[in-house]
Amino acid sequence: MTANELITAFTALFVIIDPIGLAPIFVAMTAGMPAQARRAIAIRACAVGAALLIVFALAGEAVLNFLGISMPAFRIAGGLLLFLTALEMLFEKRQPKREGRAEEPTSDPSVFPLGLPLIAGPGAIATMILLTDGAAPLGTAQAIGVMLTVIGVVFVLFMLATPMERLLKPTGINVVTRLLGMLLAALSVQFVLDGLADLPGWL
Repeated sequence: MTANELITAFTALFVIIDPIGLAPIFVAMTAGMPAQARRAIAIRACAVGAALLIVFALAGEAVLNFLGISMPAFRIAGGLLLFLTALEMLFEKRQPKREGRAEEPTSDPSVFPLGLPLIAGPGAIATMILLTDGAAPLGTAQAIGVMLTVIGVVFVLFMLATPMERLLKPTGINVVTRLLGMLLAALSVQFVLDGLADLPGWL
């Protein structure tokens, strides 16, 4: 890859993965958790996202073809799963247990929905396939390096979740969670519509 191609690849992945947009989502999904737990979730989410994107960068469309899955079907499935997460955020089902209530284990969002489909979503997977399609080993390695750089930015912003929560306070977190639930619902519908639009013969 030339310098211009690397910049283009970074820009494309940065816009699609959207580290800035993921940061408040991470805050909403881990509201009330201690910094150590948040760090562990951030590490797992970024590791899962990076691993999945590396697999698709190396194997490309062969993985989906082997499983008999088309990219439109993958987008639709990702959209439906993301919509379920949006509903949970809208109705506060992810809200942590408050002080004075018995502690119970909470669901871990690191794999789903943070790792997949928010970090390694259909758009990011499709972009990695396009960047590495027919590329030489060096070009593939460069594309993976660019992707890891973007995920590194995601991790840094995730680590700023605690000060962001202190700034927003409980009321602000509640408002942001509901708002992001709406945005996630819209994003999930867009995934489904994009998948349907790419289906052969779909009007």
